Amino acid sequence: MHIFDIFSIIGTVAFAMSGAFVAMEEEYDILGVLVLGLVTAFGGGIIRNVLIGVPVTTLWAQGDLIMLAILSVIIAFVLPLPWIHHWKKTETLFDAIGLSAFAIQGAIYATDMRHPMSAVVVAAVLTGIGGGIIRDLLAGRKPLVLRDEIYAVWAMVAGLAVGLGFAKSTLELILLFVFVVFFRMLSVHYNWRLPRRSLNTGSIGSDIETKAKAKGDRVILQDQGR
Repeated sequence: MHIFDIFSIIGTVAFAMSGAFVAMEEEYDILGVLVLGLVTAFGGGIIRNVLIGVPVTTLWAQGDLIMLAILSVIIAFVLPLPWIHHWKKTETLFDAIGLSAFAIQGAIYATDMRHPMSAVVVAAVLTGIGGGIIRDLLAGRKPLVLRDEIYAVWAMVAGLAVGLGFAKSTLELILLFVFVVFFRMLSVHYNWRLPRRSLNTGSIGSDIETKAKAKGDRVILQDQGR
């Protein structure tokens, strides 16, 4: 079995179960759980294929992975609640595993097609975060990649490592996989953030004006009532 196939299996199981548990948190029925699990597992790969020129219909040639994703979703759906609560404590770890596996898989895919470095990085990022973005949007949540913590950066690191040839052999790819998972978990633990800038500087003044107007309206109503 090629290392490409191993990363595909790891990412599919991790993201399918992640999507299933998010769907159950939102109290979706079994169909909704299945859809969200499959979208999380394959959404990023579909977006990647569109952008790097791979026919979308190649998804249907991955029958074994689709069945594996469906089986993962069913297992997630029937797990006892104590097990699910235990999963929630390790959800970030499985999300990191899926991110790392799919980012490396996407980078390998683009590299094998001899795409330029920019395409390799884009393929890594979209494969790693695309399914999670679609999952969060369908669940009515702010996508994880748009939150404060570093997320997509580690997918970019994986893409650069593969594209620059730093990770070629099976051992090097496994070490890269562990590296991305490890630093993804560190970024969550220490709450590492990318720089950001807020445009809500006028909110305080607006609140004061609103409160003052409301207070004035109450005074007028009291005067009218006398």
